[in-house]
Amino acid sequence: AKHNTAPYLFIPTVVMAMRRQQHHYCHLAAMLMLLRSQAAAFTNLAPRRAAATRRYSSDAVRALRGTSNDEVQLEWSTDRVRSTFKEYFQEKHDHDFVKSSPCAPLNDPTLLFTNAGMNQFKPIFMGQVDPNSPLNKLKRAVNSQKCIRAGGKHNDLEDVGKDTYHHTFFEMLGTWSFGNYFKEEAIDWAWDLLVNVYKLDPNRIYASYFEGDATLGLEADLEARGYWLKYLPANRVIGCNAKDNFWEMGDAGPCGPCSEVHYDRVGNRDASALVNADDPNVIEIWNIVFMQYNRDIEAGLTNLPNQHIDTGMGLERLTSILQHKPSNYDIDGFMTIIDAIHELAGPGIGTYEGKVGAEDTTLKDTAYRAIADHARCLTFALADGVVPSNEGRGYVLRRILRRGARYASQILKGQPGLLTSLVPTVVATYEGAYPELSTAKQTII
Repeated sequence: AKHNTAPYLFIPTVVMAMRRQQHHYCHLAAMLMLLRSQAAAFTNLAPRRAAATRRYSSDAVRALRGTSNDEVQLEWSTDRVRSTFKEYFQEKHDHDFVKSSPCAPLNDPTLLFTNAGMNQFKPIFMGQVDPNSPLNKLKRAVNSQKCIRAGGKHNDLEDVGKDTYHHTFFEMLGTWSFGNYFKEEAIDWAWDLLVNVYKLDPNRIYASYFEGDATLGLEADLEARGYWLKYLPANRVIGCNAKDNFWEMGDAGPCGPCSEVHYDRVGNRDASALVNADDPNVIEIWNIVFMQYNRDIEAGLTNLPNQHIDTGMGLERLTSILQHKPSNYDIDGFMTIIDAIHELAGPGIGTYEGKVGAEDTTLKDTAYRAIADHARCLTFALADGVVPSNEGRGYVLRRILRRGARYASQILKGQPGLLTSLVPTVVATYEGAYPELSTAKQTII
């Protein structure tokens, strides 16, 4: 077999047998038959082993090989992580499931793209919901929202591919309370789900809270801090500034202080200094926003009619932790796309190795990540009716398309149309959760 070296492990056994039984050819024939059967068995296994091994070649990744990848992926697939979140809040805490809104709020001129799960609930937060709308009856909600952050206030486009955790498109696992429960319940349930359901190591969890801001006229959120101290020691409950812990949808609209949950991939250390420090091993996984204010460009902050809860947890980040992967791009959904990219890359282009920064000298791995991300983003956006153009969100989509095409042609030496060829793979990976992809497949292509 082309990639199979395992049969050679049996050669010493054959040689020793030949030395002992030089004149007993019947014994030699039997040994050769054994060798042939073992080689056939390893031939079947070798491609799978090679496929698994090629993803984990860098030193940083080798250190995270402690758990069987196949076993962990089987236990916590992306689909199961998503469904567990929804079922927990639906069945245990009486939340209504609300389908994800489109990637682009076509009826909201203040936003280029849906950048958070709360966008479709904006009328509730503002006290402007139509009495005849289904939203008017909502008290608690849960969903997985399709989000794009590639323009406006939340713009991650130029970071995508260069690190292992930024995306243009991602899924946001979200929960909401509309004038119902508030800070204590939101923090209690977040802890319960992460520690008792997903079984995350509580010793690796850190929480941040809003430390206050004199320019905004707001004091520190000591209430949220107090609730976290029920579960965490004081050195792992960290006050942070408005940049990190005061959430705003845009330049105008509902906003409020927030409390973030961070997770240390390494463990067995004090990583408090690395919280909100852009360290890939200490990552924010869940943001719990206490929606209390509305920002007006002229009037500044004013109180909302009611206090609400708006939480968002990155599905890809959580899944990478549960699958014991070193980055978002190593989880099952992304690796399916990255494997497809390798099949479409030019001759001699190596497989994905997870390298970043100076280690990625040829930008090969940067290209794999960028193309995988952009293929997902383009597929979902086109399915929801956004098309490339010369202005607005259409222009942003055009930039994403061009960026992905450049990486495909210049770095991976792929043929024209590589991004289009990835559409069936993206659709097959996500159509179970988002059937609209199947419906729009031919339109996307």
